[in-house]
Amino acid sequence: MNTDKIHLSTLWQYVCEQSDQKAFEELFTLCYSRLVKFATEYLQSAEAAEEVVSDVFMKLWTGRKQFTDIAYIDKYLFTAVRNQALNHLRQFSSYRVLPADEAGEANLVNTFDPCTATEWRELLLRLDEAVEMLPPKRRMVFRLIKEEGFKPKEVAEILHLSPRTVETQLFQAVKQLHTILDPYLSQYREKSRSLDALSVAGLLAVLLPALTP
Repeated sequence: MNTDKIHLSTLWQYVCEQSDQKAFEELFTLCYSRLVKFATEYLQSAEAAEEVVSDVFMKLWTGRKQFTDIAYIDKYLFTAVRNQALNHLRQFSSYRVLPADEAGEANLVNTFDPCTATEWRELLLRLDEAVEMLPPKRRMVFRLIKEEGFKPKEVAEILHLSPRTVETQLFQAVKQLHTILDPYLSQYREKSRSLDALSVAGLLAVLLPALTP
């Protein structure tokens, strides 16, 4: 991004500290077209790319008080747009192509199960509540890596932390979540066969597909 990174960081600082809407609008104007072009390379659709970039900016504005530790907003934006674009491409993942039938035609079938989906939604709610209980820095590291698909090295650069610090915070976050979620998961296992063998680690891996070990 050719725009002065220091200027972008200054704008982001105004957004976080003062909820400065004009600074946010300038940040949006300076970055939007480049991010759309970048997202289009993944999605092959300008309309979808615009939607993805707009979603990222909307999330950034509504979560500005949570993202105050971001030191390099330009790197965050590009990485967030990349991850959101990949998630967009996976949105039809509940569809599967079944083997050809007797007429020789393959069938596209939606394998979505409403009952199971309800269970997952409940677990996602529990997970979100548990994440909110984490200390601020630990919560930020967890959300960036586990929920938004950033790699630990990228998080270290974005937050201006050492890679070791990021890894330690992530380990502590998962450990704390295990303590919080295990009692809830035990209850779900008792009432749902689909969750019989699921552990907290398995829950994180299933509910957060962007997980990077």
